[in-house]
Amino acid sequence: MSGAEFVPLSLTPMLIGIFAAVACALPGNFLVLRKQALIGDAISHVVLPGIVVAFLVTGAVSAWPMMIGAALASVVAVVLIEAVRRLGRIEPGAAMGLTFTAMFAAGVLLLEQSDTSAVHLDVEHALYGNLESLIWLDAVGWESLLDPIALAGLPVELIRIAVTLMAVCAFTWLFWRPLKLSTFDEGFAQTLGMRTGWIGLALVIVAAIAAVAAFDAVGSIIVIAMFICPPAAARLMTNQLEVQIVWSVVFAFLSAVLGYVLAGYGPLWLGHDNAVSAAGMIATVSGMILALAALFAPCRKRAGAPAH
Repeated sequence: MSGAEFVPLSLTPMLIGIFAAVACALPGNFLVLRKQALIGDAISHVVLPGIVVAFLVTGAVSAWPMMIGAALASVVAVVLIEAVRRLGRIEPGAAMGLTFTAMFAAGVLLLEQSDTSAVHLDVEHALYGNLESLIWLDAVGWESLLDPIALAGLPVELIRIAVTLMAVCAFTWLFWRPLKLSTFDEGFAQTLGMRTGWIGLALVIVAAIAAVAAFDAVGSIIVIAMFICPPAAARLMTNQLEVQIVWSVVFAFLSAVLGYVLAGYGPLWLGHDNAVSAAGMIATVSGMILALAALFAPCRKRAGAPAH
């Protein structure tokens, strides 16, 4: 594929996939180590009704209303979980599972009953995103990367997820020591005066922001997979947190690139006429990387937390 074809048709979707994967994988490392990996799954379920309601109120798919809607949906989820737990007298895990499933189903029903024909927001979009359609119409080749007029036509989703990735990286860098200490030894972190509860809450908020930013472009499947698979695979590669972070970024990058390429060309190589979902293939590749790490990674048989 020449630059005249690759840049307008594949560069921006691939970059969006990479940025979304890394933005979810970075906080996912700490969630996996805290045994809270399914928070990413929970977030992707909970935010859907909030995003749909935000669209119904504003009539447009824009960043800030989506963030506010997702935040309000998260608050509603917390209240419902506590209400179900107390009124139904069931254990917290069951209450969480019931609430997350019910809210995701409510979001799907809202989508089905709403007129979203004017925007790319439907049930399929909620699951798989619209990665393949995020092309750069103003680009004519690699020279467009230096053309201000062409750059002004970049998909807004690319700008949004790039800013989100920078924010996630900044959070991880600025709060590296508190995150590390509170993850491995919460009691010791508290003796140093760290407010571990606030640190944990900030981590969840950052994860939610990454999920919402990625949700519009890549859908819930990639969000769930990237929060878990690259960090879990990286966890099996090393016993040092810093190295684990690097491995998770590498695995997220490989998942996005290989998944996007295989989605477009894999079926053709096998003699089929149609491509498959890029989001589904990216998630599949990330799962395959995790499976290979579980089989062959150097630290697959060790137990305990990584070294400080």
